[in-house]
Amino acid sequence: MDPECGNFAKDRKKDSWRTTLLLAYQSLGVVYGDLSISPLYVYKSTFAEDITHSETNEEVYGVLSFVFWTLTLIPLFKYVFIVLRADDNGEGGTFALYSSICRHTNVCLLPNRQVADEELSTYKLEYPKETKHSSHIKTWLEKHKNLHTALLVVVMLGTCMVIGDGVLTPAISVFSAVSGLELSMSRNHHEYAVIPITCFILVCLFALQHYGTHRVGFLFAPIILAWLICISALGIYNILHWNPRIYQAMSPYYMFRFLKKTKKSGWMSLGGILLCMTGSEAMFADLGHFSYTAIQIAFTSIVYPALILAYMGQAAYLSRHHKIHSSYQIGFYVSVPESVRWPVLLVAILASVVGSQAIITGTFSIINQSQSLSCFPRVKVVHTSNKIHGQIYIPEINWLLMILCIAVTVGFRNTKHISNASGLAVITVMLVTTCLTSLVIILCWHKPPILALCFLLFFGSIEALYFSASLIKFLDGAWLPILLALILVTIMFTWHYATIKKYEYDIQNKVTLDWLLALGDKLGIVRVPGIGLVYTDIISGVPANFSRFVTNLPAFHKILVFVCVKWVPVPYVPPPERFLVGRVGPPNHRSYRCIVRYGYRDVHQDVDSFESELFDSLSDFIRLEGSNKSSQQEQPEDDSNLTVIGSFKRSSIVEIESDEDSIKPVQQEVKKKKVRFFIEKNNSYEMDKLVRDELEELYEAKESGMAFILGHSHVQTKPGSSVFKRLAVDCGYNFLRRNCRGPDVALKVPPASLLEVGMVYVL
Repeated sequence: MDPECGNFAKDRKKDSWRTTLLLAYQSLGVVYGDLSISPLYVYKSTFAEDITHSETNEEVYGVLSFVFWTLTLIPLFKYVFIVLRADDNGEGGTFALYSSICRHTNVCLLPNRQVADEELSTYKLEYPKETKHSSHIKTWLEKHKNLHTALLVVVMLGTCMVIGDGVLTPAISVFSAVSGLELSMSRNHHEYAVIPITCFILVCLFALQHYGTHRVGFLFAPIILAWLICISALGIYNILHWNPRIYQAMSPYYMFRFLKKTKKSGWMSLGGILLCMTGSEAMFADLGHFSYTAIQIAFTSIVYPALILAYMGQAAYLSRHHKIHSSYQIGFYVSVPESVRWPVLLVAILASVVGSQAIITGTFSIINQSQSLSCFPRVKVVHTSNKIHGQIYIPEINWLLMILCIAVTVGFRNTKHISNASGLAVITVMLVTTCLTSLVIILCWHKPPILALCFLLFFGSIEALYFSASLIKFLDGAWLPILLALILVTIMFTWHYATIKKYEYDIQNKVTLDWLLALGDKLGIVRVPGIGLVYTDIISGVPANFSRFVTNLPAFHKILVFVCVKWVPVPYVPPPERFLVGRVGPPNHRSYRCIVRYGYRDVHQDVDSFESELFDSLSDFIRLEGSNKSSQQEQPEDDSNLTVIGSFKRSSIVEIESDEDSIKPVQQEVKKKKVRFFIEKNNSYEMDKLVRDELEELYEAKESGMAFILGHSHVQTKPGSSVFKRLAVDCGYNFLRRNCRGPDVALKVPPASLLEVGMVYVL
């Protein structure tokens, strides 16, 4: 269930040109669907304000100049040439930037961090030597704990705006495509046709999500390519037929003339112009599925020229048609010749569906990353492809997005308000990316702070101008993404806050190792056959839920394993480095600790493969420890006593003979990586009697079955807590906990083997 998990190790430099060009072609349907359909609504949204279309064409020329320079500066220079280089082991997006910052600076708020995590191959990155100024900034960030929380809130805000964009983009894309019918119908009829058709297409789009992108993905690239060719051809036709000198509008001079003439109305219209870069964030967010070179080639050679031609063509048509008074007559379809309007309408609807599909899939992905980093309640994640990593489907989120999309379409009923809302969501995500990239330049790339400041001021000032123009339209639709973001940030921060507090409670109430070793026959404790897997969030000591379990039922399994499933701020954890195994107490106690590490883009294993790999890791650890006699002594538990158990062919590790019921050792070449002490790569040895006895007990326990012991928690605040804390924990967190999936479902624990222990957390 973890296909292509080794994507992080892929050497992009070895990609042939043929492979790169193929990836560039495939990226058209996945990455550029949203960006490519923006010509459908940019001009219509821009001229929906109080801008009049005069004979001098200053408004049209000014808008085209703004569109050209916006597309050139933000998607081309910022994303293609700078931000795409800030990848996290080939992965992109808001969490990739945050993950890189957390690994190079101690600002991460995730619990159960270990020194051993820094030994992961995906954790370490090669960067230039740290400079004096970057070291000062790093120390300043690490010193002030409030900045850690502020950084996480900024990341959450960007994430929530991406989710809000997942609501607004399908609505405005499909609505704008279907609105082409209004030129073929009377005004009284198209009002009753566009909305129902849009809602029907949205319902079909979300209803097909459970089939997965890969089943229809082969159609995506041809559709977007056909759409780009279509708008390019229309653009060239309109330029040559209506105004061949429209290229003069690319001069920045027309931007100043536009603002000088239109003043406040022109400034407010920037909220519609910024929609021309809607979908630019997808270039960075979907970087892990393609490559930097492929995305760069696709944008610079196909997407960017096609968009520029499309906008120039629309402007050329409008520059020769001044007697247009209704807003719907200034949209995309008015510049399409009537003879080809129906085929263009069909291609536009298909392209809008593809663009909507991309943002919906991206919403699923970012919610999955959020819950991996303890920032979102647990939801069901269905992996729709066994071959393509990262293609997921979340049923609850899918139907919620569908309801919200239809509500937005029916509630607003026009592109003006939807575009105002979408514009604010888009520009907020870009501002967050600019801020995080500035930190990456200083903390990860170790560049001079002045360089990061120039990046922040240049691109940040442009985006701040667009942000102010969008924010001024609060009452005209921009309130919607703010409301959605406020609700989502509250949910995410409440869940994260309670998760951290629960972990701190577990640390304070964990049981000492001496208490565990003191449990024996004299106290009436019985060791029953089987393997007991005690799930816990702590990485050392004995969890309180196990002491509660033993207190109420004085018996536990002969083989006891304390399992901690944790998430590391890296995109992927290589399978050979996933299991970290050590002992709890002396060897004769038969107690172990197993820490299972996942990255924020990893796929959690199903229970069968998890049980098998866990058992193999324990047996490998016992054999490895048998080669080091000094490790047989009792030592304090810390990272130095944990071993990374790699995955390799284990079929010949031990052979069980059914007639003699004994374990037959087989010598094998073992390749391991240890965290603190060194083990030779080629290490062949004969197992002594103690190791053989321990392996035999382990196998017998496996035959008796595994039991999964989980804590069933109830959270409440301490007496005298503040009203805010009581609302957040007693009401908010407990409501979310009751209505989301439990840890047993998230960990894929079989119900027949589940033992739940009631725990009350007083925070």
